[in-house]
Amino acid sequence: MSTRPIVPGRPRWSRRDLLRAGGLAAGAAAFPALAGCGGDSGGGGGGDAQLQFMYWGSSFEQKAINAMLKQFEDKNKGVSVKPVYTPNEYDTKVNTLVASKRAPDVAYMGGSMGYRLAEQGKLVNLAKYFKKYPALTDRLPGTYFWYGKDKTFGTQTANEVMLLWYNRAVMKDAGVEPPPAEAGKAWSWDEFVQAAYKLTRDQNGKRPDESGFDPKRIRQFGASVSVQSSYTWESFLRSNGAAFVDEAGRKCLLDQPEAVEVFQNLQDLMYKHHVAPTPVQLGNNAPATNVQLQTKRIAMAVDGQWVLLDMAQSKVDYGIGVLPRYGEPATTQLGGASVVFSGSKYPEQAVELFMFHNDPRYVDLFKNGLWMPLEKKYYTDPRAIDSWIKNDSHPPEYRTAVVDYTLNHAQTAFSQRLKNMDNISEVLTPALQRIETGKQPAKEVLTALVPKIDKLLQGWYPSQTP
Repeated sequence: MSTRPIVPGRPRWSRRDLLRAGGLAAGAAAFPALAGCGGDSGGGGGGDAQLQFMYWGSSFEQKAINAMLKQFEDKNKGVSVKPVYTPNEYDTKVNTLVASKRAPDVAYMGGSMGYRLAEQGKLVNLAKYFKKYPALTDRLPGTYFWYGKDKTFGTQTANEVMLLWYNRAVMKDAGVEPPPAEAGKAWSWDEFVQAAYKLTRDQNGKRPDESGFDPKRIRQFGASVSVQSSYTWESFLRSNGAAFVDEAGRKCLLDQPEAVEVFQNLQDLMYKHHVAPTPVQLGNNAPATNVQLQTKRIAMAVDGQWVLLDMAQSKVDYGIGVLPRYGEPATTQLGGASVVFSGSKYPEQAVELFMFHNDPRYVDLFKNGLWMPLEKKYYTDPRAIDSWIKNDSHPPEYRTAVVDYTLNHAQTAFSQRLKNMDNISEVLTPALQRIETGKQPAKEVLTALVPKIDKLLQGWYPSQTP
């Protein structure tokens, strides 16, 4: 597991994708630390409520979560919480605990598994608590996981959006104006490509548009944009008036001209313009985005907001811009869920912990840059906004480049609501790899892909306003 921060919901198949697939159950004996406690097995004696909180993440996230749990115990006398830190094989271990009726009380949860467990009645329907906790109804609409009318098994643990990161010094040396930090001033795709040309250099200092440029010996790439990450290209699809599937969730639209244009443009960055690294040039163990910017291996990178944590702790002079656009500005918001298991012996205390665990007042991960809040007030009320972004971890442009951008131009990732995503991803991923490796033009790959996706589509999970 990478030492980079892990955003709740990040999947196994890609560091930048944030959808956790369901794992296979393994023997309960593999997890002795969890034996005989939590969820269905009940708490301890003495009348005290003993809860378990299961989660994944980096070592930094582990420290912050454990500190949050300590605060919860201090504020809720008679309640103790055991942190169950599980950085590897998370889904497999959850499946095992559920099967053996030893599920934790509160836990991180990927969308696919969450829907399955909720439909089996193993997760608390938190809509029942809307009146008791008004803050639970005031979260951004796209952060809920609905599985039926008036049924939600939770919300995202935290919000995240896709952004354009850059090295300020590299931009200045190349005479390139930084990417705009306001959606209304966003670069067009062509402007983005032009900037990437100016920021790309081979070992002899030549740009791709200069005579003698050697595409096999590139010292600095102008940009890095992952074709494997649906959160990257989904933003561009929406900006270009395209979508992954139709409104019914029954027809794949990736073979439409607007979608093909986006994918071909992404491929062209690598194989036509030579301004972005190919998978071979990037390498199997590519450093994190902040390291690549710091070492000037790349000048700009499309990546998630969660990168801010690493950026703020590194020595790179970084900046944040909004994504380049085709038509209307667009970014993708995403995040895995947090849930309460219905087998908890202490359901009321478990829900209290659920409400506490991602409250910016008690978790440093918001101020330090890994997480973005869920409640609308943190995007609309000046005092609430300042409470999490007015610090050294958040650069001056963050208010417009992230807060305003999220409020006005973010749409929830299709993978959060589309049914059968596990099976869809198994077909989608190899096709994206063919585009990213340059083996076929985007149109050929997508034309062959669409019928395969169509066979797997089962529509959307519901959506409603709390």
